[in-house]
This record gives sequence, C-alpha cells and structure tokens, in this order.
Amino acid sequence: MLAYSLVGGLLLTSVLLIVLVLLHKGKGGGLSSMFGGGVSSNLSGSSVAEKNLDRITVIIGVLWLACIVAFGVLLKSGGS
Repeated sequence: MLAYSLVGGLLLTSVLLIVLVLLHKGKGGGLSSMFGGGVSSNLSGSSVAEKNLDRITVIIGVLWLACIVAFGVLLKSGGS
C-alpha cells in the first residue's frame, strides 16, 4: 500500500513540476506569457507572483526528491 502511495505522489509531483517549470518566465517569456505573464515584462525585478512561483517550485521539487528517496529505500528493503 505504501508503494502505491509513493508512486501516486511521484506521478503527481512530476506533473506539477513540469507545469511549474513551464510557467516560469524565461528569456522569451515561455508559456507564462500565454497565461498573461508577459504583460508585466516591462517591470524591473521579480514580481510577487514570480517569487511565489519560485517557492512553490522548490517545495514541489523537494517533495519529488523525497518520494524518489523513499521509493528507493522501499525497493531496497524488499517491501511492496
């Protein structure tokens, strides 16, 4: 049962990481400009939305890493 929970968490965090990384503003605006992120490109510095997006991305990344490590430990111990 724990293995299924870890796989589910891994899938969920993987999809969230993909979406969050694509929403980040790059040199060309990326997909974030498609959702209105390109409007604030005239402002200098990072906006509050960008900083929050950075924080959420880091948190989801840490959760993804924890799922990977826990799944590896579970597989090494022979549990299912």
